[in-house]
Formats: sequence, structure tokens, C-alpha cells
Amino acid sequence: MKKNLLGIAILLLFGLVGQAQTQDLENLLFELPDVRFEQLESPDASKLVYLLRIKQPIDHSDPGKGFFYQRAFLTHVGFDRPTVMATEGYDRSRNRPYELSLLLEANQIDIEHRYFGESVPDSMDYQYLNLKQATADLHHINQLFRQIYTGKWVSTGISKGGSTTIYYRYYYPDDVDVSVPYVAPINIAFEEPRIYQFLDTIGSDECRAAILAFQRRILQNRVEVLPLLHFYSLGAGLHFTYLSEEEAFEYAVLEYPFSFWQYGQDCAGIPDESVPLQEALEYLIGVSGVDFFSDGPIKYYGSHYYQSATEMGYYGYETDDFKDLLQALPLSPHPYAAFMPDKMPIEFDGTLLRDVNKWIKKEGNHFIYINGAIDTWSASAVPPTAGLDAVWFFLEGKHHASARIQNMTPEEQQKLITTLEKWLSMDIDESLLNKK
Repeated sequence: MKKNLLGIAILLLFGLVGQAQTQDLENLLFELPDVRFEQLESPDASKLVYLLRIKQPIDHSDPGKGFFYQRAFLTHVGFDRPTVMATEGYDRSRNRPYELSLLLEANQIDIEHRYFGESVPDSMDYQYLNLKQATADLHHINQLFRQIYTGKWVSTGISKGGSTTIYYRYYYPDDVDVSVPYVAPINIAFEEPRIYQFLDTIGSDECRAAILAFQRRILQNRVEVLPLLHFYSLGAGLHFTYLSEEEAFEYAVLEYPFSFWQYGQDCAGIPDESVPLQEALEYLIGVSGVDFFSDGPIKYYGSHYYQSATEMGYYGYETDDFKDLLQALPLSPHPYAAFMPDKMPIEFDGTLLRDVNKWIKKEGNHFIYINGAIDTWSASAVPPTAGLDAVWFFLEGKHHASARIQNMTPEEQQKLITTLEKWLSMDIDESLLNKK
């Protein structure tokens, strides 16, 4: 009986402590200007989760031009814990814990980019979609929440979000103590030339030859393939008004090597001539599906494509091996992988790329870069630079989706932990490495 009473008393005590912490946090959130919040159910009783709507000016240099509300998710662990800003952001429709936040037992603010998801103004004026404005959004959030969390701050992101983490440090070098970009390209041109160099050298000669032979086989059989793709598109509910079905087909074939290495496909799985054409087409759809070039995804990624084609750079497709086979796409200039919203005319300005690539070689300290050695985007990763207090990981055999801390070797994990402990002046519980 006494044990039962003691157990009840302990539960009541923890419940009261939890209620007190919730009230303390919400009192502080109420005091933040420009922040709306709503508590969400947390899968972990030791953490509090909130949906945030943060008021942002459309133009940070002229707030009179209007505002929008930026969506973010706050995961609160403790006022004495570090805070991780996740800058990944395409469409943050739900809260998601990042492995770095779990490893550091940190608070987390997961931020949706401007002009993505629900973080959009009433009028999509794309002149205000640039990294100067987007990183100013992040800076505003950082300055607001530093009033609550006074400890160490870390920024992290994956792919485009990882690139954003780098640009964020360029514009606001003192906002965070450490930046950890994953599989993050920082290109050098509108059409990144290192992608072509990567695709010409990655893997074995036999594997690259099999990739090319597969592409040519699909294009050579377009008369049989296009009707099959048409029926597939009808069944999948795909629509092609931005690109024609034939253009989308050729894009999918050209995209194949990029996607093959980006997501670590098996060279032994490439269909040869003995595989029936329909099965070969199903394989192509699984690797670089024609659906990616239909109206839905093109619209979904429109803001990303706009940023890529105006200031971040992107990739194109070499056509020399297909001069006799391409019919819908031009041979020159190279077909480009970014598609502008409503096909709007744009101009590329490479000033930011030049400045960031120069800055990061001299000032890029306290960065931890995590890349997959076989990921196509590793071609335009920030290269290791002597003299910087930074750490690079190019994980052997890992691709865009598997280059993560939990997939590092024990030696790599130890190096990462030791670095974080030094830069953040804290001890890290290594048992948290693979916590979900």
C-alpha cells in the first residue's frame, strides 16, 4: 500500500512539474512579438511541441510592403539545453525530430522556407524570394527565441536546407555556434560543371557503360515506350501542360544517371537487352520517374527552382551521347533541370555564389559537413580547405538519403562527437546516437 502511494505521489509530482514547465514556456511565448502558437500532442511526454506562426515582412528592408506568417515547429526539451534550428523547409506539414537534436538533447525549431507550404504571402511576388530575405527570416526567428533559449545554438539542414544553413552563416555569422549541413551543394555556376565531371568518373567503366546503354535503349524504343508511359500517366493521374509527355519522357531518361547515383542504385540491377522493354520502363520510372516532370511536382518545387535558376545554380543534362535520339528537347543549350513558375523569364546573378565560395574558404569555421561519397550532389559540396576549424565527412557508399550520423562508422561518429563537445562546451551521451 505504501509503495502504491509513493508511486502515485511521484506521478503527481512529475505531472505538476510538467504543468509548471508548460505554463512557464507559454508565458514566455506570449511575450514574444509576432509569434502565434498552438500546443500539439507530443509523442514524447518529456518534450513539449508547438506549432508556430511567425510574422515576417515580405521585404525585410521595407516592412511597409506587407507581411506573411512563416510556419515552424518548436520542440521544447529544457531551458538549459542547446537549441537546433532546422532550415530544411520545403513544406513542414508536421514536426519531425532531427538526429542532431536527439543527439544533443536539444530544443528544436523546424522552419519552413518562405514561399513554400503555408509560409506564403497573399501575392507571390518572386522578387522577394532570395537568400538575403530568406536568411533574414531565420535571423528574426533566432533573435526572438534567444529571449527564451540562452544557451548554445546550432543550425542544420538537409540538401537545399543544408545549403540554406551555409548561406545563413554567411549572412549572419554570429547567430549560431555550429552549423551542420547535410548533403549540401554550393554550386559555382548557373549550370554546375562539376556534376558532369562526377557522372563521367563515378563507379566503374562497366557501370557507366551500362547506364548509357540503358538510356539509349529506352530512347531508341520511343515508339513502343511512349504509349506505355501515356497509360501509366493516366492511371497515376498525371498531367502534362508545363511539359509535354514526350518532353517529360526525354527528361526522365536524361535524369536517370543523376538519380541513379543520388540515391545509390545498384549497378547490377540495370536492365540489359534481355529484360523485356516494359520491365525496363518500370525500372526507369522507379529511378527517375516521368511523374517528377509532370505538373504537380513542377508546381510543388517551383520556389526551389526559381531560387536555383536566379542565384543558387543547378544542373543540366549533357546531350552529346543522344544527338541522334532526342526529338523533343534541344541539344544546345543543355536542357536545364529547373522549371520556372508559370514559365516566367528570369536572369541568373552569380554574385552570391562567388561571394559565398570565397567567404567559406576563409571564414567557414565551426562547420561540420556530412556528405555521401556516391551522392551526385557531393560533386558540388564545399571542398575541404586547409587552415579552417571545420570537419568534412564523405561517407563511403552513402548517398543523398543515407549520409547521416547514424550511418557513420564508429570512428567517424567519435570524431563528430568530439568536435561537437569541443565547440559547444558540453558532454554528449553517445548512447543517443541511434535514438529515433
